[in-house]
Amino acid sequence: MKLCMIGTGYVGLVSGVCFSDLGNDVICVDKDKNKILLLQNGKIPIYEPGLTELMVKNYKNKKLKFSNDLKKSVKESDIIFICVGTPTKKKSISADLRQVYNAVKEVAKSINKFKIIVTKSTVPVTTGDKIEKILSKKNNKNKFSVVSNPEFLREGEAIRDFIYPDRIVVGSNDKKSSKILKNLYNPLISKGAQFLLTQRRAAELIKYASNSFLATKITFINELANLCEKTNINIEDISIGIGLDKRIGGRFLRAGPAYGGSCFPKDTKAIISTANKFKANLSLVKSVIKSNNNRSKLLLNRVSDILNKKIKNKKITFLGVTFKANTDDMRDSSSLIMIPFLSKKGAIIKYYDPTGEKKELNKIKNVSYENSIKKAVKNSDLVILHTEWNDFKSINFKNLSKKKKFIIYDMRNIYSPEKINKQGLKYFSIGR
Repeated sequence: MKLCMIGTGYVGLVSGVCFSDLGNDVICVDKDKNKILLLQNGKIPIYEPGLTELMVKNYKNKKLKFSNDLKKSVKESDIIFICVGTPTKKKSISADLRQVYNAVKEVAKSINKFKIIVTKSTVPVTTGDKIEKILSKKNNKNKFSVVSNPEFLREGEAIRDFIYPDRIVVGSNDKKSSKILKNLYNPLISKGAQFLLTQRRAAELIKYASNSFLATKITFINELANLCEKTNINIEDISIGIGLDKRIGGRFLRAGPAYGGSCFPKDTKAIISTANKFKANLSLVKSVIKSNNNRSKLLLNRVSDILNKKIKNKKITFLGVTFKANTDDMRDSSSLIMIPFLSKKGAIIKYYDPTGEKKELNKIKNVSYENSIKKAVKNSDLVILHTEWNDFKSINFKNLSKKKKFIIYDMRNIYSPEKINKQGLKYFSIGR
């Protein structure tokens, strides 16, 4: 099939590359000329394991193209995927849909035959209805169909999630487009992927509901970890104990910092905004957002206690600053709250992250990037394991601390307290 992906961000690029690898002819379109040039030269603007190799392979095979020409790309394609950003509006909790509607207005000008317009971007309920109205201003309704096909790609695991999805959700109000979309995904369905066909509005809500529920699980286990610290119980025993219940499951029950990234923070806010619009009270999700917002403050209080309330002039090292491992994504990472706070308190901060230096931290006073773990921890008073990269799972702290002993605060519970304490180092973790 001939596909057009509008937007070469995380969703558009990963989906476009994977669709081309399934044998489709894919054009990835973006108005950013520098980004398109970068992609044509075999380089990707995001960190995602395995994506570069897959992209180069399909680009060479001419199954994958990159273009700035939206009009031409739409005319040459049968299915148009809208994969642009839907961030939270400034001074609001609702989703900013300007990029979506701008893309739709451009598509409306280029419909030359029947097209299926698919929203892969995460959009609130009724967005598909509005897209339909925009398209109808310039086209007969028999010339297009609007479908919701939310993505469920985890950063760092995106290729695997695309090829072996838990489910494929298609929200369509007509049989023709439903059949075409099912055929498109047939190579994945034949491997065992569950295909769920729903109404368009239901598909839009499924994405928000999924992320809100997962955010709730993270927040729930973090709150239990607070209780475990006060009652001398190991949170990992609790996670295993409740996770073995098949009705609950063990995923997303690992205590740690506040949830972050490109999805959970904005999507929990957006579903509240939608609920407010329809006068429905999602009190549970509101509590999740409030608890998560307080999480970094609570962990910073723990840092202060570990340092005996003496943060000024203390040398603190962050190992990992992204919101999670296997991504370079800094969006809503708790490090963006913790590092500025500690800097204001007079701490001298160094950090190391496998994905390199971060522009978000460049202008913060007394914060510097080091290009190795060894350099980052040298002369530190406190080392904070912030992100669970594999690079940090087998560090020999004893060798690193020969000249000066430092305290370790493991915010991801990577290490066994017994093993680290045997090395003569002070060790703190979450909920243990």
